[in-house]
Amino acid sequence: MPEIRAVSRRLILGGALATTGALAAGAGASPVASAATPSAAGAAVAAPAPGRRPGQTSMIDVPYAAHRTVRVGVIGLGNRGSGMTTGWSVVPGCTVTAVCDIRADRARRGADGLAAAGKPRPAEYGGSADSYTEMLRRDDIDLVYIATPWEFHYEQGKAALLAGKHVIVELPIATELDELWDLVDASERTRRHLMLAENCSYGRNELAMLKMAHEGLFGEVTNGHGGYLHDLRALLFSDTYYTDAWRRRWHTRSTASFYAMHGLAPIAAAMDVNRGDRMATLTATATEPKGLADYRERFVPRNHPSWNETYVNGDLVTCLIETAKGRIIRAEHDVSSPRPYSRINTLAGTRGIFEDYAGVVSAGGGRVYVEPDHSGHAWRDFGSYRKEFDHWLWKKIGDDAANNGGHGGMDYVLQWRTVQLMRAGLVPDIDVYDSAAWCAPVPLSVMSLAAKGRPVQVPDFTRGAWVNLRTGLDSRTTEMPPVA
Repeated sequence: MPEIRAVSRRLILGGALATTGALAAGAGASPVASAATPSAAGAAVAAPAPGRRPGQTSMIDVPYAAHRTVRVGVIGLGNRGSGMTTGWSVVPGCTVTAVCDIRADRARRGADGLAAAGKPRPAEYGGSADSYTEMLRRDDIDLVYIATPWEFHYEQGKAALLAGKHVIVELPIATELDELWDLVDASERTRRHLMLAENCSYGRNELAMLKMAHEGLFGEVTNGHGGYLHDLRALLFSDTYYTDAWRRRWHTRSTASFYAMHGLAPIAAAMDVNRGDRMATLTATATEPKGLADYRERFVPRNHPSWNETYVNGDLVTCLIETAKGRIIRAEHDVSSPRPYSRINTLAGTRGIFEDYAGVVSAGGGRVYVEPDHSGHAWRDFGSYRKEFDHWLWKKIGDDAANNGGHGGMDYVLQWRTVQLMRAGLVPDIDVYDSAAWCAPVPLSVMSLAAKGRPVQVPDFTRGAWVNLRTGLDSRTTEMPPVA
């Protein structure tokens, strides 16, 4: 391994910055944060950050109140929600107390499944679009997990906050800028946390990459590339997989980059977005919407209801994001083209580069090239680096994750860590400001595409507190409290 490395972020966090009187995280907006960056000079101006109401303060660095047991209520028991419900039920110190779905039979099956596994049977809610509001009135729910179609996330997430619950929402937390701001404000007013269920941020390679970046292996990080490239054509045209074809219908009504957060979030974390840097401008491009129509032409019967649809979402939507410190993130979304799955997951700097999903078959997957370890313009295997920089969460619960969670175990790591943070009374790794920033490319991509690719400004959801370095996913080792 290299003998000389760049100064690590960990040393900065524990050393000089901590003793120089840096702005307290959560303070009011600073003049530095509010000023337009030179790169943003030609960008379309976003609406100014709304002011906080009297008495409303930041949720940055606010810990959870300690919970002996975390009691979870689930809204949405389709493909994603049903699997995650099982995951919540097996985390130590966590129990699912209520389940809800607009289809009452799904709620019943979810409760039956937990009972059959020897878990306490949760209360059931369902049968109407507002059944979840009845569930939210319960006083034995600490955390609400939302896994409904995208169009319901904002309304249900806000309702859960107003009911006094902490909230974790599947991607995205909202699809409009005013909704994102409203969730930020609702979190601050209710003093309850809302976070995006960004499981990929807890992926093994993503967390190892984060540690490598913060230990200085890549030197000064300058750019990253992430996204969500997943051939979903067969599932989008399935009559059963996405209930009422909700996901395909989004392709008929929006040009947005729907789901790039899976790749964007790990890159943003490695760049300390909202923790010393922030996303400043976004420029979007899109190819023509050809893929779904082509697939339909070849494989879908003419009597299928999709033949009444016109697709407007580009096959590949690319967002070029520049940060306040001049870093560049390329975030991509494509679910309409034939291709192997990839989240891209690439990070580069002055001393090296890491690339995941690069067709390399190895113990660690991915490939790396860092100086002075490597030379000769030849990629090296990532396996030894992942072993050295493996995140403590994977060292501690990797075996449990492999046995209990989907997506290679990162679902369980996300759930275990959330429960641990709540039970131990710790600050969340991912907060409402991260969640809003990572989801902002959904509406911002629409704005930029409508302006023929003109850059648009990314709102500062932290209202100036982004200038402060603080920990997040690069957490220090802590223990799960024992279960009584």
